[in-house]
Amino acid sequence: MPLEMTAPLATARESKGNILVVDDEADIREGLQDLLTSEGYVVDLAQNGTEGLRKMETRGYDLVLLDLMMPDRSGMEVLQEVRERDRETPIFLITAYGSVDAAVQALKLGANDYFSKPWDNDKLIIEIDRMIARRRLEYENTYLKRAFKQRYSFPNIIGKSERMVRMLDLVAQVATSRSTILITGETGTGKELVAKAIHANSARSDKMFVAVNSGSLPPELLESTLFGHMRGAFTSAVQTKKGYFEVADGGTIFFDEIGTIGPETQIKLLRVFEDREFTPLGSTDPIKVDVRILAATNADLHELVRVGRFREDLYYRLNVIQIGLPALRERKEDIPALVDHFFTQYCRDNGKFLDPAGRSMLHFAADAMQVLMEHNWPGNVRELENVVERAVVLASAAEVPLDVLPEALLAANGVRVQRGDGATLAANASLFEIVNDYERRVILERLEQCNWSQTEAAEGLSVPLSTLNQKIKRLDIKIRKKSDG
Repeated sequence: MPLEMTAPLATARESKGNILVVDDEADIREGLQDLLTSEGYVVDLAQNGTEGLRKMETRGYDLVLLDLMMPDRSGMEVLQEVRERDRETPIFLITAYGSVDAAVQALKLGANDYFSKPWDNDKLIIEIDRMIARRRLEYENTYLKRAFKQRYSFPNIIGKSERMVRMLDLVAQVATSRSTILITGETGTGKELVAKAIHANSARSDKMFVAVNSGSLPPELLESTLFGHMRGAFTSAVQTKKGYFEVADGGTIFFDEIGTIGPETQIKLLRVFEDREFTPLGSTDPIKVDVRILAATNADLHELVRVGRFREDLYYRLNVIQIGLPALRERKEDIPALVDHFFTQYCRDNGKFLDPAGRSMLHFAADAMQVLMEHNWPGNVRELENVVERAVVLASAAEVPLDVLPEALLAANGVRVQRGDGATLAANASLFEIVNDYERRVILERLEQCNWSQTEAAEGLSVPLSTLNQKIKRLDIKIRKKSDG
């Protein structure tokens, strides 16, 4: 059966890794076991090639030490059989016969290194550590790329409205092309999410996706960030540094809010966009790169061109294909699906209100959902995401009530909710104040239900009585007398 690349990587919390030693000499096996165990590795032993193959089929290893000369089958035969199914697991051949020809043949068959007996233990450990560290880094990079592609594939862009379906159809058409794409839309509509989806579904998905936040970098730093610099190019350039264009070579570079880039940088960008060539600061040697250009803006670039703040030639170079993202108020039918998506995301992050399948059990009360559907959402999907995250933090039951919604959102929709003790929070209240306010209201409600019996309230809230009393004191809750009956 094929050996999975995910199996060999041991958890570093328990050991540095799992190593299999295959050797017919007991003293060699035991000596290597003692050496490797003392270095923090978990070691399995096999006394011949057949046993070694069986163990490699039933579990994964971070590295295999394989003897060349064994009675049942040679290390070369075992190596060849393993490599027919598994090209990933590192294998070091060990032998009592130092032969250059044997070493060359072993490397041709797929061995990663070759050691002759007696070997230097320190050197062996160094090479084992280095190989396992390199394999783990390669695995992590592959895993992250797969996770990136899965996360930003089109199905994970939430929306079934007509405008979103049309937009996603266009994204699907352009993702596999090499064309420059301009993504437009208001702040919070998900422009970077679409850019990442385009990259993840392109032929460049196994290369870098580099995002440039154009508006957050001052002009004097942006050029160095984009094109890199040589050591000594300016006062603080103590070492040579690659720019984003060089880092993104073979992949995609994404300019967020490209309309904020200054005139001088616009000229240099135009040259790079046209020739795919640039010169780092302090250098005279141009560098050629193969990058795909994606850009986003919430500004009207055509208007910026008209008033002279954006170069017309750069605008037309960028605007080969334009993808416009609708505002959330233009696709309100997508709000329920987005709410469910964010509920599950933040319930998983907070480890609460999850069903056995890992989905959120939370839902907004009908009046709260009505407010969400009627809100104008100036902050778009990002604003909705923040509202849902807040609701997950404050939720005490599966149904999230109206008064959990932010005060500013309620006020914007003409809704006033009186808090349990008559107090109201300021619209700019901090998360700490919001959590304290909600905790205070939950305790007050439970105390009222229990006729102000602190003992019963503590039992109902599943906290020690001493903890409840501390919270009552900290939250300045006034305890009323129990009523008769």
